[in-house]
Amino acid sequence: MAKKVGILFGMEDTFPWAFIDKVNELGNGEIIAEPVMIDKLEQGADYEYSVIIDRISQDVPFYRAYLKNAAVNGTYVINNPFWWSADEKFFNNALMTKIGIPVPKTVLLPSHERPTNTSETSFRNLKFPHDWDYIFKYVGFPAYMKPHDGGGWRNVYRVENQDDLWNKLSETEQLVMMVQEEIVFEDYYRVYCLGKKYVHIMPYDPRNPHHLRYVTESKYEGEQLEKVLKTIHDYTLKINEALGYDFNTVEFAVRDGIPYAIDFCNPAPDADRNSVGEDNFQWIVEHSAKLAIEKAKEYVSGKPNISWGDFVKDSVKK
Repeated sequence: MAKKVGILFGMEDTFPWAFIDKVNELGNGEIIAEPVMIDKLEQGADYEYSVIIDRISQDVPFYRAYLKNAAVNGTYVINNPFWWSADEKFFNNALMTKIGIPVPKTVLLPSHERPTNTSETSFRNLKFPHDWDYIFKYVGFPAYMKPHDGGGWRNVYRVENQDDLWNKLSETEQLVMMVQEEIVFEDYYRVYCLGKKYVHIMPYDPRNPHHLRYVTESKYEGEQLEKVLKTIHDYTLKINEALGYDFNTVEFAVRDGIPYAIDFCNPAPDADRNSVGEDNFQWIVEHSAKLAIEKAKEYVSGKPNISWGDFVKDSVKK
């Protein structure tokens, strides 16, 4: 009986179908791929997927519950829905400071508006005012302000000074924001990492319009470029081994030859042919299909099959 690989997705319309076609091509009838179709979700029921690629549960809580139920039955879910539910960008930065990955100076800010169903006494452990002088001196200006658990460039602000920060913070309502040092970079890269082993480095320019961000080239040359790319490759593996993601992108801003990890919590990264370009698209389709087939072949019904990062595994060992 063929093993099934499912993909759960939303509005994207180039990667999912190409992924399905590639798995069916490489699976030789032993591994077959299809869109996940859900007509009911019974507690503990096994819907017989060996592997599921998750591209949408960050936006649909019902899908996240479906994936956790699948994981209970032994489905290998890419990415681990339990860790994805727990993770956020500020924690990522904090962890990087412990494993030797350069990151921008970053501070977390309380939400501008109180969360619903809270009162002044809910914040008796929060000191008012914050030590703003220290924060501004530590991070510096200009800086970037972004949600601590956001994605897709939503609610990202560049702040020029203290007054600009106050004004933009007032627009964020109940979002918990982090303010982050601006890395004035000479070069910038976005990196696919699959299975904590397949790495694809792409020159990238976040200052360009979205559809042109991959239409750029490395600014470094020769030995300097080789050194930077080797460091980025090694940092990418180290980051994803620590976090446990099987499908992720990492962004690096390179300043004075040092790659700073800017954003590395992207468990459903852009893989659209129209934005990433044909070569990058072919790479991600080929290697995601290869990874899914590898995991499907390893699948044993009913056996727990959840991937955890080194941070969690090392904590459990203690």
